[in-house]
Amino acid sequence: MFKERAPACLHALDARPIVALAQREVGLRFVWPGARVQRCASPAAAHDVGDIVTPHFEHAIPNIPGKTLTALVVDYPPGGASVPHRHADSAFIFAYVLSGAIESKVNDGQTQTFRAGESWYEPPAARHLVSRNASKTEPARLLAVFVADTAEKELTTPVE
Repeated sequence: MFKERAPACLHALDARPIVALAQREVGLRFVWPGARVQRCASPAAAHDVGDIVTPHFEHAIPNIPGKTLTALVVDYPPGGASVPHRHADSAFIFAYVLSGAIESKVNDGQTQTFRAGESWYEPPAARHLVSRNASKTEPARLLAVFVADTAEKELTTPVE
């Protein structure tokens, strides 16, 4: 693993409470659907009941002033899905399927299925309209790597 230090996490910005559901090495938290996702000091969060987002790594890129690399692991239970969302204007995202299969639709592209070992990218300000586990019986896991402006606090926001 490439964990350097305790990473920044995701945090609900709306008035609904964050409910601690389990504590692991760094903890596990869920955020109610519709919450915006932001860098903060809490260890882990979920976009929706159907996905669990765990920060894994965050570090300023020394040879690109003002840019930060952030890696998140997204776990989907069988049939789990993220709410449709938009990424930050400055965020370039590389996604890699660690296990299972993920269905993904970015912007006006087609919905595609990516299996363990396959990857895709999302351009800055992308709308991620479909992000879900392709299986109703097996879990899936995704590594999402963001390169974004360090000052960009909201990496993900729901799409209405």
